[in-house]
Amino acid sequence: MPFKFAPLNTTFLLTSIVGFLFSLIYLPKISKTWAAALGILFIIMFIAVMISTNKRA
Repeated sequence: MPFKFAPLNTTFLLTSIVGFLFSLIYLPKISKTWAAALGILFIIMFIAVMISTNKRA
């Protein structure tokens, strides 16, 4: 049984981009640890969207 990829919508993509920019620009002024953690999280979200779009086509 082949693995099926979940189709992710454009809101998930937009959230990952805006969240990464937020954690890159604004959060380091408050906490560098939270900025790094959330930056990694949003990068992982973006990679998931890219995998989902490539497998959907």
